[in-house]
Amino acid sequence: MKIYSADTWTMEELQEQVADAGRRCLRVPAADSKRAVLETFGEVLGFPEHYGVNLDALNDSLHDFADSISENGNAPVTLLWQVAAAFRGDRSFGIICEILQDAESYAGNDLRVTAVLL
Repeated sequence: MKIYSADTWTMEELQEQVADAGRRCLRVPAADSKRAVLETFGEVLGFPEHYGVNLDALNDSLHDFADSISENGNAPVTLLWQVAAAFRGDRSFGIICEILQDAESYAGNDLRVTAVLL
């Protein structure tokens, strides 16, 4: 997982880099609370209705999402997660980063995550 400050690259520049690498880009907008972050991931990645909106469900759903990339023959995906300054102080920020890193490792080249700190 890469982590950049929004001062380093604009979202447009990052999206352009992703496209140039032949990857699909999914933008995860900023949210200020753990619940809002989990809901936003669920919405952007199209998690199923039974998605539990908790850390375990995020982990499981990310693995299912990674499986769906390769099974459907889709181009690899890069998630551009915008991280609100207010959320970085939440202790769940580090746990979500670990979950995202685990999903990247599980998916191989199919899934990459870049966190953009706002």
